[in-house]
Amino acid sequence: MTPFTEDVLRVLKDIPPGVVVTYGQVARLAGSPRAARQVVRILHSMSAKYDLPWHRVVNAKGELNVPDEASRLEQRRLLEEEGVLFTEDGRVKLPQ
Repeated sequence: MTPFTEDVLRVLKDIPPGVVVTYGQVARLAGSPRAARQVVRILHSMSAKYDLPWHRVVNAKGELNVPDEASRLEQRRLLEEEGVLFTEDGRVKLPQ
């Protein structure tokens, strides 16, 4: 495992319930601000194995960015259970 991957895993595990971050924010906190796509890859391939809070990470527009409808519904349900608010068009209300 690369040091960047280890840093991403650490950042992801530290996201508290009810807090949503973007892929870019995770990359920046892990020390590589231009590696948002790598964060997506890590989440996709390692979420189950490392029990990562995948549902707390969205794209820069606040959109749920998972490929299938069932996973998007699950992500929204999990976030709503944590008190996360959504806009009328289905985006997460990100802090300004």
